[in-house]
Amino acid sequence: MEDRDILGSIGELIRTEHELRSKLADGELSSEEERARLKATEEALDQCWDLLRQRRARREFGEDPGETSPRPAPEVEGYLQ
Repeated sequence: MEDRDILGSIGELIRTEHELRSKLADGELSSEEERARLKATEEALDQCWDLLRQRRARREFGEDPGETSPRPAPEVEGYLQ
């Protein structure tokens, strides 16, 4: 997966997140299932950003960015901001 592919996924996830947040704010999302979709979208977005940062760091230090892989959502979500 190339950086541009990851950035494309990020763009799609951001659009999905905005759509879900808008529906939640409008009261269209009231079920736990819909809230779970929002949480899953946020986690996938965090994983994409993490993967992109890994690739950029490897490139910066002369390593192959293609050797990166997505980290599990619980690991990424556990990072301190």
